[in-house]
Amino acid sequence: MSIDKTSTPPDDHVVENPEAATGAATVVDPRLLVREQGFAGYITEFKRKMKAGDLGSIPVVIGLAIIWIIFQSLNSNFLTANNLSDISIAMVGTGMIAVGIVFVLLLGEIDLSVGSVSGVAGASFAVLNINHGMSEWLAFVLAILTGTAAGAIHGFVFAKIGVPAFAVTLAGLLFWNGFMLQILGSNGTINLNSDGMVAKLTTYYFSDVAAAYALAIVVTALYFLSSFYGNRRREAAGVPSRPLSETILRTVLLGVLSIAVAIVYNQYKGLPLAVVIFIGTLLITDFVLRRTPYGRKIFALGGSVEASRRAGINVEMIRISVFAISGTFAAIGGLFIASKIASANQGAGAGDLLMNAIAAAVIGG
Repeated sequence: MSIDKTSTPPDDHVVENPEAATGAATVVDPRLLVREQGFAGYITEFKRKMKAGDLGSIPVVIGLAIIWIIFQSLNSNFLTANNLSDISIAMVGTGMIAVGIVFVLLLGEIDLSVGSVSGVAGASFAVLNINHGMSEWLAFVLAILTGTAAGAIHGFVFAKIGVPAFAVTLAGLLFWNGFMLQILGSNGTINLNSDGMVAKLTTYYFSDVAAAYALAIVVTALYFLSSFYGNRRREAAGVPSRPLSETILRTVLLGVLSIAVAIVYNQYKGLPLAVVIFIGTLLITDFVLRRTPYGRKIFALGGSVEASRRAGINVEMIRISVFAISGTFAAIGGLFIASKIASANQGAGAGDLLMNAIAAAVIGG
């Protein structure tokens, strides 16, 4: 009696899904999951993020609220329109530096020289304009170009020579700090013209109440349009997107917050010019990073250097340009800081400025 070894097993033993039989799990990017619509969808998404440890901006918001409560309890003037307006202006200098650091962080690198470069920019402007009588506009441009050149040098040494960015920019921190001390001279402090263009960066206000409300409306409208057309592109590409109701809800919340900020500004002197410039800078840089080929190359390079090189991206030039951008924004931030304190001094760019700028870039996302 022979046994047929090729006979097929009974139908109830047939494995129709080998993947299920082996217990293999399919890894799915959470961003590609189709979320349940409506309020239940928000709850489901929130639970998923909590389980994954993705708290998003919740810790930042809670921490900010705690700080406000403590400071207000210590000083009843903390949450006044006057103080909040002054704080927002004071943050612009550090914020500008943080914008440049974001570009570097996207490469997976760090720039430790931005504090010193910002001090050099403020000192260069003061020396050229006050000590040598150069026109404010020309001195302003040259001060910014000084930061651009400093960043480009760091990028060249990093990209072409191969010295790690940490070492290059740490050396730059020391060198540019010494350079600033040298050009300021023994006096150490140069006061700026109180009526000059740079001084007005942090002292000029749009007194018309309509200006603040107009900016709030523009920011809200741009957010809605960006979100709406972004969702349309995702739908066209077959990628899950936010429902229109969620986009509208987010837009309404942003609009309410923007109007509230406008009301606070109008209770004091009006909309600060520095805030307008900073918001405009954020919108432009966000567009460059998210919507242009250059921005996509930066993201690609931060993801994989070798893959980017094989894709035809000029890795060295992107790296040099990113550090040049970081130096440029450091210089702009330094000019805002000089405007705020109405002088250039030996302490500019020192202290906790570097750490604050890096923290702003990291915590701000």
